[in-house]
Amino acid sequence: MPTFIGKPVTVSADKQVQVGEKARDFKLMAKDLTSKTLADFAGKKKVISVVPSIDTGICSTQTRTFNKELSEMDNTVVLTVSADLPFAQARWCGAEGLDNAIMLSDFYDNSFGKTYGLLMEEWHLLARAVLVLDETDTVTYVEYLDNINSDPDYQAAVDAVKVL
Repeated sequence: MPTFIGKPVTVSADKQVQVGEKARDFKLMAKDLTSKTLADFAGKKKVISVVPSIDTGICSTQTRTFNKELSEMDNTVVLTVSADLPFAQARWCGAEGLDNAIMLSDFYDNSFGKTYGLLMEEWHLLARAVLVLDETDTVTYVEYLDNINSDPDYQAAVDAVKVL
């Protein structure tokens, strides 16, 4: 069972995506309050970096690391998804000097978290995960973390993008 701050949490493990599946569509809100779906990133390799809250240490590190390592790779986008309000995401990006980072919010109805098996029911926050999709939206790499307060395997995710 996954844990968050040392306590068991409920997530829908039966909804987690698997390597080889087509990614499920989503509707999330960007920092500028526009709606974004999977189709908005069509034809690009995608790293979907899911964090509980951008205002915590590991989440901040995860977002900075993936943007540093992958944002300049050809035809690749890094999408950071959290349940934070878009205003908080925009503030964080400004404070960190990552104004071009793509931040997407699932605050409205938690539909992304429910669809991808990442909603922590007790907290209404998203569990930590990393998904890599190829240009056709096929899932090529997944990491769902059982200890949500731990870092993902950054190098494995970066390597998964490099082989696409």
